[in-house]
Amino acid sequence: MRRFEELVPSSRYAAPEPPVVRASRGYSWAPPARPGVPTTSASPQLESSTVYLADRSTPRGARESAETSPATPDGIRRRGPLRAVPPTVLALGTVSLITDVSTEMVTAVLPLYLVIGLGLSPLGFGVLDGLQNGVSALVQLTGGHLADRVRNHKLIAGIGYGLSALGKPLLLVHNLGALGAALTLDRTGKGLRTAPRDAMISLSAPPERQGRVFGVHRAMDTTGALLGPVLAFLILGVAAGGYDAVFAVSGCVAALGVLVLVLFVPGRQGRAAAGPAPGGSEAGGPDAAPPAGDTAGTARVPAARTAEDPPAAEAGATEAAAAVPAPPRPDLRAALGLLRGRRLRSLFVCAVLLGLTTVSDAFLYLLVQRRTGIGEQWFPLLPLGTAAVFLLLAMPLGRLSDRIGRRTVFLTGHAGLLLAYALLLWAPSTPFVPYLVLLLHGAFYAATDGVLPAAVAATVPEGLRASGLALVGTGQALARFSCSLAFGAAWAAWGDGPALAAAALGLVCCATVAGAALRPTGETR
Repeated sequence: MRRFEELVPSSRYAAPEPPVVRASRGYSWAPPARPGVPTTSASPQLESSTVYLADRSTPRGARESAETSPATPDGIRRRGPLRAVPPTVLALGTVSLITDVSTEMVTAVLPLYLVIGLGLSPLGFGVLDGLQNGVSALVQLTGGHLADRVRNHKLIAGIGYGLSALGKPLLLVHNLGALGAALTLDRTGKGLRTAPRDAMISLSAPPERQGRVFGVHRAMDTTGALLGPVLAFLILGVAAGGYDAVFAVSGCVAALGVLVLVLFVPGRQGRAAAGPAPGGSEAGGPDAAPPAGDTAGTARVPAARTAEDPPAAEAGATEAAAAVPAPPRPDLRAALGLLRGRRLRSLFVCAVLLGLTTVSDAFLYLLVQRRTGIGEQWFPLLPLGTAAVFLLLAMPLGRLSDRIGRRTVFLTGHAGLLLAYALLLWAPSTPFVPYLVLLLHGAFYAATDGVLPAAVAATVPEGLRASGLALVGTGQALARFSCSLAFGAAWAAWGDGPALAAAALGLVCCATVAGAALRPTGETR
């Protein structure tokens, strides 16, 4: 009688390779080899038989949460909408939240203080408001270029936050010269910090999550914008000094924001989610999305060293990586040369065109107060409505832009702004119009403020990320500076109604051109 082994080939019943058991705490284990059964080296089939074990010291509920919640690139697991947000974004969001509390405390009372307290005319207010945006625009390009040049985004952003904090005490001097200096320092600081901050945000997430991380940051930023007017309103109601008390508290809060930046934001941003390289390819980094075959919620364990993978090979690879020369520092010509790319040039043109017809916040709140008859004591609370809607919609619209395209969300936001203009023009005395205008205004910012830099970041290589963001931001700020000057002059010459009608007509024309320029291609679809 023939033996069973002779009838069935040995390969049919040979013992399978022992699976590698991975635990969530970073150690691995493989069962001992059986006597008489040969062991083989690791092979690609091993991944399919990998068994993942949870640490028994971890409660069952925590293990289930770890399995269903993806880990962030830094290995930290979070629940809820923040589970995929890198810590750099959360730290920068906290800094922006505190800084916006300080800024919006002043912004909420400044139009009323200038027009009623100091007797500034609408034309003079338009010039002052336009100069703020102009200074920010001119400095923004410098800030972005310097951040890429020195390769330290935190340093340039920190200088910007510090300048804004230094300008707050000058508001306590009651004359236009000191007021102009304070606003100049504030806008200079904002211009310096905006592009490096947005570059740090974009470099901390992969391209498919740009809308989400910018939405989270803008939501935290808007939380500060929501709290600032409330704090100013409370201070005006209880403090004898009124405006001076608001300005003093604002300076203290701004200093706290600088302290948080210094202590909690990483110094040098690692390569995370590089945008398109000059050849059009995209590079990943430490914050890139996990591989498709990786198991969600399980820490990756390095493979054990074998004889074919000696430590000397690893040392050689490290030396080879160190021998690669660093890329040259970008110059201003390289930054301006980004506009030769069609996608970035389209975004730049659209941001400028739509900025030319975007009435500033201060003018819009003055229009709401005058055309709807709201009492002056309620004026500081008008930004509160915009900020509340912005806060609620920033994250959902950011995620929506990742799914359906940033072009659609961006243009829809401007359609909401146009509807707000129409309500102020043709139905100012209708009940609930002020609330509808503030709702549409907040939705406009939620659909544009984070979506535009997310679209820009997807078209700019990593080494010029801050410069690309600064280019588009500068063009947009200069356009809004021109709009403030033109709107203030039109208000002084014709009145607020005709000036707003001209802005609405211009917005229709510019949105039509922008929609045609932003054809559905790539990230700007």
